[in-house]
Amino acid sequence: MNSDKPTLVLLHGWGVNQGVWQSIAEQIADKVQLLTPDLPGFGRQQNYPQPYQLDVVAETLAAQIPRQSYVCGWSLGGLLAIAIARHYPDKVQQLGLVAASPCFIAQPGWPGMAEQVMQQFARALSENLPQTIERFLAIQAMGSSSARADTKVLKQAIMAYPMAQPAAVAGALQLLSQSDLRADFAALTQPVSGIFGRLDSLVPVAAVAQLQQLQPDADFIVLAHASHAPFISHPAEFLQWLQQWLGLSVKQS
Repeated sequence: MNSDKPTLVLLHGWGVNQGVWQSIAEQIADKVQLLTPDLPGFGRQQNYPQPYQLDVVAETLAAQIPRQSYVCGWSLGGLLAIAIARHYPDKVQQLGLVAASPCFIAQPGWPGMAEQVMQQFARALSENLPQTIERFLAIQAMGSSSARADTKVLKQAIMAYPMAQPAAVAGALQLLSQSDLRADFAALTQPVSGIFGRLDSLVPVAAVAQLQQLQPDADFIVLAHASHAPFISHPAEFLQWLQQWLGLSVKQS
């Protein structure tokens, strides 16, 4: 009876791989048809486009996504999910965003990261890739009462997959710093939902109100004590949000 189950596609964020979804996957796998593709150049997906362009990356991922899927992206994965929903609408029945924005860099009237923070990140990356990614993971787990343990589990799950290609990591960071998909996001016709963290330094909570203006019917929730990775720091709340979004909570016994 697999056809009764919704198809859920989880797209990971920058610098990591599908391993970030391991604990969530364990809890939801029997309720959905689950796909957790690696972004090009990350994890098991060692091939990647050069230059690392948004439309090519989105096309590569869209080819792996069945029609009428629930597509949920975290951080960079969310940016890519917006591009897929816009250009391959038959693939995306509903769009879910986890601490994601159509535009990560601050613009006039738009909350985001400062350009120089992103540049510092890029520099650190070229000097020491593993250390920069480890530091990034520690930031993701902030807000969790067990942040240190969460980071350790997360690191182990990620290390189970091949290391990312350095050029893909750098290219993906450029996507984050150069992409502005606000017009694409506003033009989406699929239902949009999202979960955000009030303590997020990469996607400031002020951005949520702006997203709501671009998609007035969207359904967004903000976790008061979460940072950039609510599925790591607040797994129970995240899972509840995910099941409601998928329409599964009604069927829970």
